[in-house]
Order: sequence, then structure tokens, then C-alpha cells
Amino acid sequence: MTVLNKARISTGAPAVPARRRKPISARAYKVFRVVALVVVVLFLIAPLFWMLLASFKTNVDIYDAGKSFLFSPTVENYANVLQRNNYFVFITNSFSVAFVSTALSLVLGVPAAYAMSRFTMHRSALVVLMARVIPGVSLLVPWYYVFSNLKMVGGFEALILSHMFVALPLIVYIMMSYFDSLPLELEESAQVDGLTPIGAFRRITLPLSVAGMATAGILSFIFSWNNFMFALVLSGSKTKTLPVAIFDFVSYASIDWGGLMAAATVVTIPIMIIALFTQKYIVSGMTAGATKG
Repeated sequence: MTVLNKARISTGAPAVPARRRKPISARAYKVFRVVALVVVVLFLIAPLFWMLLASFKTNVDIYDAGKSFLFSPTVENYANVLQRNNYFVFITNSFSVAFVSTALSLVLGVPAAYAMSRFTMHRSALVVLMARVIPGVSLLVPWYYVFSNLKMVGGFEALILSHMFVALPLIVYIMMSYFDSLPLELEESAQVDGLTPIGAFRRITLPLSVAGMATAGILSFIFSWNNFMFALVLSGSKTKTLPVAIFDFVSYASIDWGGLMAAATVVTIPIMIIALFTQKYIVSGMTAGATKG
């Protein structure tokens, strides 16, 4: 008991409760967590920040360590990328392939995931997931052989089908977990009211699974947008996508670092904007299958 409390008790006044001090370990953990978060964020942002700065530099300034932050910015790299190399065509190609492959994968994958979830086809789901686990480089030679015999190499069809091979298993697996988290009683009540199983899926289950479809679609779109290996082998001069077009800045004798960083910025910004405005759907969709009930 403190001296102040003894004096208040002797005079009949109520004692002042002693303040509880937070344990030093709790404060230390809080400081450590803040510092760790700052370090991780800086570690992730530093390459992007360097890429953005380098896109406004000449090749001479990029190699000069004294001009890491203080330099005369130039937009010549972006003019070279967007005007002279006509990167708007490559942007259109990348968006078309990513959008069509994602849309077709959702059309095929969502009903398949629903059927696997409701009929507990977990072994079939593992077989589908194996297609996602198989390294893509092991499929390039068979794909090239098949598509070349079908006269499809260099067209959008080959790119879309190859991207769907990876996007479809991803969508099926994500949507299976999402459908498992939805109560079966909702569909049973709808069928009691006169709906068929397909009608219950279309009117009840499908609207409730928008967040899961958004998550699967966004992840599939990002994969297709960033894919380099499939497009390098299966695309042509008219169907070249952005990741392959960026590779043109790398030659045998030298590398145009300014143009390369400007092109990389053009590729990165759309995905960052999509992830920024759709992060709530990604979080809600990825955690939907964590619990059931």
C-alpha cells in the first residue's frame, strides 16, 4: 500500500486504486511488431520504388550510384515504350487473353466446383489440383506439338487454352472451399418451395458466392496477365503479350534498363490498381472456406 493511500485511509477518504503498469514484455512485443512490419513493407516496396525511379532515368544515370535519388528525370523511356514500340497493342493482347481465359474458366469451373462440393468428390478435386501442381515447363513441348499440328501456334486460341489449364484448377479448388462453407439448408428450403436443384444453384447459391468468384477470377486474371513462359513459346508477332514484349529490351550485347523499367512499370500498375480496389473480395473469398456453419 502506498503512502498516499495510507494517509487517505487515516482521514477516512477512499483509497486511490493503484495504476496497473503494462508488462515490459507486452510493450516490447508491440514495438517489435511495428518495427517488423515497417521492415517487411520497406523490403517489399524498395524494388518497386527503384523500378519507378529507374524508369525516369537514362541508362547512364542508372549505372551512376551518385544519382540514385538526385537526377534529371526524363519521359523518353515511356515515349519509347508507348509510342515507338506500340505497347498499346501488347496491352490489348494481354488483357484479351487474360479476360477470355478467366471468363471461360469461371463458366466451366464454378459449376464443376459446385458439383464436387455437393457430391463430396474430394478425390476428383485432388486430381484437378494436380494440374495446378504440375510444372508448366513440362507441358510446353506437348502443347507446342499439339497446337502446331492443329495450326494454332501464334494465335489467341493456344494462349487462352494454355492459361485455362492453370486457371481452371485454381478456380475449382477455391470455389469448392467456398461452396463447402455455404449451408446446405438454404438449397433444401429453396427446393421445398418448388425450385429444381439447378434453379436453387442459380438463384440461391450462385448469388451468395460472388465474393468467392471474384477472388478466383482476380487470381486467375493476375496469373494470365503476368504469364511469360506460355506466351513466349505459343504466341506470335501479332499475339505477343506484355511480358514477352518486355523481353525485347534485353539483347545479346546490352540491356536497355530505362526502357525495361518503364515497360515493367506499365505491366505492374494495372495489376496493383486491380489488387488495391478488389482486396476486400480477395480477403473475404480466401477466408470463406476456413470455417463451416
